[in-house]
Amino acid sequence: MKLAQAFAAAAPDEIKSALSGGKLVIYSVARPSDADARVERSGVLATFTFAAPAFNGDGSSAFENNPVKATGVGTPGFARAFQADGTTVVADFSVGPGNCEVKLSEVSTTPDYPISVTRLALPLPVVA
Repeated sequence: MKLAQAFAAAAPDEIKSALSGGKLVIYSVARPSDADARVERSGVLATFTFAAPAFNGDGSSAFENNPVKATGVGTPGFARAFQADGTTVVADFSVGPGNCEVKLSEVSTTPDYPISVTRLALPLPVVA
């Protein structure tokens, strides 16, 4: 996970709170160098809206709808999480079938076919 500069020092609970009611946008390949960089060569494949609160008591992510219908065709490469205002970037996540932070129900997307987030991993709190 690459946090946007505004959230670089945020604790996991602050990140969870920032995502409440926000969006998780799944993009095709070509992940930007950091979460503050503009997305340039990637297409939007699907958009999930976080519930409020964005995480359940067991730490699992919660969305208003899961699955959602894909809007683009391609192979997911990364996800960008936004606050509820839709413009403030919180973080970028790796997406894929392997050891990634966001796991999806499918390895590729086709418009109007359902896709689900099956896992979203956040960093663990730092223990001093």
